[in-house]
This record gives sequence, structure tokens and C-alpha cells, in this order.
Amino acid sequence: MTVFLTIVVLALIGISLWQMSKILKLSQVKSDNSQVANDKDNNLQGKLMLAFVIFMYLLTIYCFVQYHSFFLPESASAHGVDYDRLMIISMVLIFVVQFITQGLLHFFAYTYRGKKENKALFFADNDKLEFIWTIIPVIVLAGLIIYGLFTWTDIMNIDEEEGDPLIVELYAYQFDWRARYAGQDNVLGKANVRFIEGVNTLGVDVSDSYGMDDKITNELHLPVNRKVIFKMRSQDVLHSAYMPFFRAQMNVVPGMITEFSYTPTMTSEEMKNSDFMVEKVATINKIRKKKSKKLVAAGDEALETYEFEYYLLCNKICGASHYNMQMKIVVESEEEYNTWLKTQQTFKDQLSAQASN
Repeated sequence: MTVFLTIVVLALIGISLWQMSKILKLSQVKSDNSQVANDKDNNLQGKLMLAFVIFMYLLTIYCFVQYHSFFLPESASAHGVDYDRLMIISMVLIFVVQFITQGLLHFFAYTYRGKKENKALFFADNDKLEFIWTIIPVIVLAGLIIYGLFTWTDIMNIDEEEGDPLIVELYAYQFDWRARYAGQDNVLGKANVRFIEGVNTLGVDVSDSYGMDDKITNELHLPVNRKVIFKMRSQDVLHSAYMPFFRAQMNVVPGMITEFSYTPTMTSEEMKNSDFMVEKVATINKIRKKKSKKLVAAGDEALETYEFEYYLLCNKICGASHYNMQMKIVVESEEEYNTWLKTQQTFKDQLSAQASN
């Protein structure tokens, strides 16, 4: 206890001496005013402000030109066209406003830099200016919000009676995905995490006849040009089903079912062979080749060549292996999809196999 009190006393003495030194500095009248900016300093700072905004614009243009191959290509879903249009409109408005406001800010900093003979002109208020800079953002933002609401309503218009949609469940757990397809009845059986046991890894209710013909897979196959309705469940924590090429993302919440739907418009092969993706893959492999040489030199294994596939990703940090939580998506023709689905085992067959063992 004595040692602790001694340390506290010494600390308080140190703080007191530090505060006294600050008071002494303040009490001293300094005739040297070298810290006050002069015309030379103001000229330098004004030119630096102007040079910075020019550099920022040139860097932005360079990044767009140099790294355009890392952008997402055209959407692979029907609703993605509206989504991308809304995004482009928003980004164009942001860049225009940013270009004007930042340009004026740095230009004024240079043009009206401090000079000894100049005096600042002060306005207490200006009703006309305040009206202009208030009403313009209100009109622009109101237009964006209304357009965005209509777009979002169209995207989230999930109607199971419209057409012949495919019903698929996406099941998330740390740290993987499973897909469950409805059988001939196109109705998913009831499920609950409390029913998880043995081969019943998704907790399908065995008393529900609708679930007997369901098919559980490790890979997500979708027919092109057919609407897909996803019903999403989580076994443990909050996940997020993210399919960037389809412009689709929805939280997967424990204890409830969330929904999202889209219509795939490009097969996996069509996306692989698109000009944009061929260029993108070539760029990625060029970078990976350089890294591989460094890995080999360091005694590590070289990186494999990258080949494009659609993937379902988790976009919520859900634990230590979140980065590796993904499932391959294959978009194919209706015939190819039906052929693949026939090879998958039904939930009833899985239960029978478990019972026989």
C-alpha cells in the first residue's frame, strides 16, 4: 500500500510541475511573432491547396482508367438493370457535386488567401443564398429518394403466384451454406433448428410431408431466365447472403425467414466468356503470377490460376472463418438444371439411408 501511495504522490507532483511549466510559458510576453502567418506563408498554403485539388482529380481519373477492370460487369439478373441505373445516377450526382464544391473550396482558398492589405468581407446573413443552397439539395435528394423507393419496391415485389418461380432455401451456419430445393410440389417443408439431428442438418420437420421430397445440396444451381425466390434461414448468428453479380443481398437472421428474389439472365458460361470478364481474369492472373514468384522464392506454394465462377458470399463478419464462407453458384439452361436436380438425393432418401445404417 505504501508503494502505491508513493507512486500516486510522485505522479501528482509530476502533473503539478507540468502544469506550472505551462503557466510560466503563458505568463511570458513574447515579442517574437514568427508563428503568425505572413504573406509568404499564405501564398505557399494557397498554392498547396490548389495543387492538392488538381492532384486529387488527376488521381481519380487515373484510378478509373487503370482499375476499371476490377469493377463489376453488367448485371446477371433482370432487376440489376434498374439497380445499376439508380447507382449510376447517384454516383454521377455525387461526383458532380464533389467536383464543384471541392473545386470552389480549394480555388477560394487560393484566390482569397490572406494578405496584409486585405480585409475580410462579412455578411451577417443572406436569405437568397440560404434559400438556394437549401432548396436545391431538397429537390435533388427528394427525387433520388422517391426514385429509389420505387426501384426498391419493384425489386422486393415477391409474388409466389406470378409465373412459375423456383423456390429455394438458403441455409447459413458458421461457416458454410446449404441450399434446399422444393420437390415436385414446389413447396418447402417446415423446418426448425431444434430438429437438427444426424443427417437432418437443416432441421427439416420429418412430420411435414412437404419436406420429404426436398433436396439439400452443397452447390447452388439456378436455371437461366426463370424467377427464383430465396427463403433464408440462419442456424446461429447473423449472416448476409451476398451475390454481387446478381445485385442481390439480404440479411439471414436467426429465428426468422427473410426473402429475396431475382431472375438470372446470364449463364455461368456466358459470363465467363464475356469480354469484360476475360479481361478481368487476365488482369487478376497477371497479379497472381507476380505473387507466385515471390511465394516460390520464399519457399511457399505458388498460387493457382484464377477461374471465374459465381459465388454466394457472407457479407457480415460472423466469426473467425467468415472470409471463407462461400458457395458456388451455377447458372445454366433449364434442361441442364433439371438434369442436375434429378441426380440429387431427396430428404426422404437421406433418412432411409440413415435408418438402414
